[in-house]
Amino acid sequence: MKHFIRLSDYTKEDIFKIFEIAESLRKSQYKNFLNKKTVVMFFPSSSIRTRVTFEKGINLLGGQTILFPPETLDKKEDIIDVIGYLNNWADAIVVRHSNIELLSKIAEYSNAPVINAMTNVNHPCEVLSDLYSLSKIRNDYLNDKYLFCGRKGNIGLAWKEMADIMGLDFSQCCPEGYEMDKVKVDYHLQSAVCGKDIICTDSLPKELLSDFKEYQITDEIMQRANEGALLNPCPPFFRGEEVSSSAIDSKYFAGYEFKKYLLEVQQAILIYCLLQGE
Repeated sequence: MKHFIRLSDYTKEDIFKIFEIAESLRKSQYKNFLNKKTVVMFFPSSSIRTRVTFEKGINLLGGQTILFPPETLDKKEDIIDVIGYLNNWADAIVVRHSNIELLSKIAEYSNAPVINAMTNVNHPCEVLSDLYSLSKIRNDYLNDKYLFCGRKGNIGLAWKEMADIMGLDFSQCCPEGYEMDKVKVDYHLQSAVCGKDIICTDSLPKELLSDFKEYQITDEIMQRANEGALLNPCPPFFRGEEVSSSAIDSKYFAGYEFKKYLLEVQQAILIYCLLQGE
């Protein structure tokens, strides 16, 4: 059994194995893999893409889901006791919670794989799915040049972890004070996008919009990137804030179709983690 808490717990070979399982799923393999298995999930009501794809993916594999709000994990009862009881019934646990240390504690006590569906410091399923999607549409995706335009946050940090594992050329563009540690930074957007192939963004809290007003990705900015460059804004994105409507409506936007592999990748993560316990 293996948990999926941090990408940094995985190797390049692990990532490729998950990709192989995702490929097999697209060929209708692993049918009924989760038959008679129960996946306990903790999701807020605001989650759309991650929850829908996990629930649908588990159902397609023949599994059952039981859903709780993440606040259920914040009650007075000690987490060791909560998980002690769940060990009787849960075959896997999927958690979206702000505190990654809580997920680590759950993993410490759980007899079933624990899958991180997002915390305040990372979003491993999302970024793994994005890289898999890129592998389907770009032959040289491992040698592409990646730019993250945004603050130090869960999406940027997850991309950094992925870049470290896979050896990606990865840099950041942001105002001073929002840098990630040990990442190349360009403080000027127009120069930062030059020579880049994949431009990633993340949404911004309202209080930071004024600091990032010169860092909006537009159609004109994307034209400065390499030929065939793609814009990959992490949803939910907001037109007129971190990205312009013109950029979203442009040929550069790798959007809705790009996310369709989220379902297969999350299925593949569950399968990979469960197979490690056999």
